[in-house]
Order: sequence, then structure tokens, then C-alpha cells
Amino acid sequence: MPQISSIGVLIAIILAIYLLSSAIYILREYERGVVFRLGRLIPVRGPGLIVIIPLIDRLVRISLRIVALEVPVQDVITKDNVSVKVSAVIYYQPVDPNKAVTKIEDFHYATSQIAQTTLRSVLGQSHLDELLSKRDELNSKLQHIIDEQTEPWGIKVTHVEVKNVDLPDEMQRAIARQAEAERERRAKIIHAKGEHQAAEELSSAAKIIRTEPIALQLRFLQTLVEIATESKATVVCPIPIPIDLVKPFMEIYNKKGAE
Repeated sequence: MPQISSIGVLIAIILAIYLLSSAIYILREYERGVVFRLGRLIPVRGPGLIVIIPLIDRLVRISLRIVALEVPVQDVITKDNVSVKVSAVIYYQPVDPNKAVTKIEDFHYATSQIAQTTLRSVLGQSHLDELLSKRDELNSKLQHIIDEQTEPWGIKVTHVEVKNVDLPDEMQRAIARQAEAERERRAKIIHAKGEHQAAEELSSAAKIIRTEPIALQLRFLQTLVEIATESKATVVCPIPIPIDLVKPFMEIYNKKGAE
């Protein structure tokens, strides 16, 4: 009899330890406990020390931290019929643990699938130029659409970011040629504007020289000094007829001829 009683005590201790371990939970600050009592949902528990009724209550842990989900590479055909490969990352957070457990079987998997289908749908309605240059607008649009679909599950999508856009080699070469042509166009426009401004300045200078003939002589002499300074070669240039050095002699000659 003593031996049977000791075995009974041991079994009771083991059973008590099992029931105690299944009745006490410690939830971290970012965790919540969704409790089902006989299959019915009761208010969320946590964080901290949680005590439930063994064999009657069932607890499901839900983390409220933001999850970074990488969306696999998707084959997308843009609105202008360009085939690209696009990958993205989505950040979401469970905000209602009860809905995250009762409204959807696996909210991680469901959010991933919604993100993939929405990515293909939205980018398929955009042109390639928008995909490359208006990335912020597309990210905001994706975030809004995915968040609307996951809101009934108690999931809040905080941010969506398109990571990589892989273009075919032919399209990359075409874009490179387009960029080169655009740079050449800008260079020609800048050169034309420079020529226009230079022509305006020359026109203003010509008006000044026309009213002040001595300015032409000073500019001529300055040009000779610059050539002589920059080059050691001998420069031979004719003396312009209207220069003031010759003008007095011409006037004397004209007077003698008149007499």
C-alpha cells in the first residue's frame, strides 16, 4: 500500500505540473494572447503573466511587431507592352489580434499573395517611364490598395517599396540611346542659347564702336597684344585705312589736291 500511495502522489505531482505549465503563460510586451474558451472568443490577454483554464481555454500568441515581407520577383507587362521583372518589399503590422486569428487562416500567407497580385495589377496599368520615374507615387498607390484589402483581417500595411526593376537588354540599350539623344539635344540648345547671347553682345558692341571709332582701334591693338603674348611667331597684319595715324595725311593730301 505505501508503494501504491507513493506512485499516486508522483502521478498527481506530474499532473499538477502539467496543468500548471499549460495554465500559465508569460507574454512579452509586443505579444497578445487570443483566448478561446470552449471554442468561443474571449477578450484579448496580455502582455505579462496570463493564467488560463487548462483543457478549457486555448491561447494563440500574436506578435504586434511590424513584419518586413519580401515579395518574390514578378513578371509584369507594362501598359506600353514592355516585359519587366519587378520585386518589392511590404511592411505590415497586426493591429487587431482577434481579427487576425478569426477572419483569416494564415494572415502572413494571405498578405503575401495579396501583395503579389496587386503588384502585377498596378504595375501592369502603368507605363515604363512611370515605373522608372514615378516610383513614390506607385509605392503610395500599392500601399493604399493592399491596406484596403487587408484591413478586414486586422492587418495594417504601413509601407510598400518597389525594390528592383529588371529590364531586357534590348530595352536597356534603347533607353541608353534615348538618354544620349536627350543629352545631345540639351547640349545643342545650350550652344544655340550661347550663340544667341553672343550675337546680342556683339550687336551691342558694334553699336558702341560705330559711335566711337577709337574703340575699334583700341580693340585692334588689344588683339595684337594678345596674339603677341600667346605666340612667338611673327604676325603680319595690314594697317586699317580709317586709323587715325593715316587720317591727318589724307586730309592734307586732299587739301593740296583741291588747291
